[in-house]
Amino acid sequence: MSASHDTGVLGRPVEYPSQYDPDLLFAIPRASGRAALALEPGDALPFIGADRWHAYELSWLDRRGKPCVATARFEVAATTPHLVESKSIKLYLNAFNGTRFDTAAAVRERIARDLSQRAGGPVTVAFGLPTFAEPGATDIDGLDVAIDDYGPPNAQHLHADGNDHVVEALQSQLLKSNCPVTGQPDWASVRVDYRGPRIDRAGLLRYLVSFRDHCEFHEQCVERIFVDLMARCRPRALCVEARYTRRGGLDINPWRATPGQPPPAWRRDLRQ
Repeated sequence: MSASHDTGVLGRPVEYPSQYDPDLLFAIPRASGRAALALEPGDALPFIGADRWHAYELSWLDRRGKPCVATARFEVAATTPHLVESKSIKLYLNAFNGTRFDTAAAVRERIARDLSQRAGGPVTVAFGLPTFAEPGATDIDGLDVAIDDYGPPNAQHLHADGNDHVVEALQSQLLKSNCPVTGQPDWASVRVDYRGPRIDRAGLLRYLVSFRDHCEFHEQCVERIFVDLMARCRPRALCVEARYTRRGGLDINPWRATPGQPPPAWRRDLRQ
């Protein structure tokens, strides 16, 4: 299913699904969010990346009706034409609760098939969750700065010292945006790994806080941060990863990087 935000099950009370139903999955074209970043359909994307999901509440019945439980992780390439909305994934996974499967492998294969069809490209699915992340980055949240800009996202806060080239990783726990469907808050940590002119840390913190009243999907927020950092700070290499806290038994962890960069290690934050 692919439609505008005000149709389908999104933003409305729905009955708890009792049986498996792939039509519960709701696809949203990535092109709509990318148009706001001047990324037109058909243009080469300035980044590589993926959307990584952690599912904490997955259950089904075995062939004899005995419940089984598992955790899982999904990875959706940023090149797929659609993202899949989180509430619809929650409803879809809940629909497995009363459905019988012969094997756990059959459950994994079914989820991979359905998500791939909705996203418009291959989605990998595996059981289990990653380990917790080591900090490994400089935290900028303790900076003594005054902030009064809470949205819309303001790239004017970003600047870098063109005479000073560094390799470093910066992180903040202060990213908050709002779901464009429900209006509910989305909380995340952000890690910025880069090589190039030294990014002003106070400006980066002010910029991240300027998402606070902004309504946009997780994936689109990360792409906006990446594009703004590239435009304003001109790093030679960049990777932006956000790890969002859990809602409805799911968390999402999009990352975007300059081509040629290795993917970040698949890890969880303590807040997840």
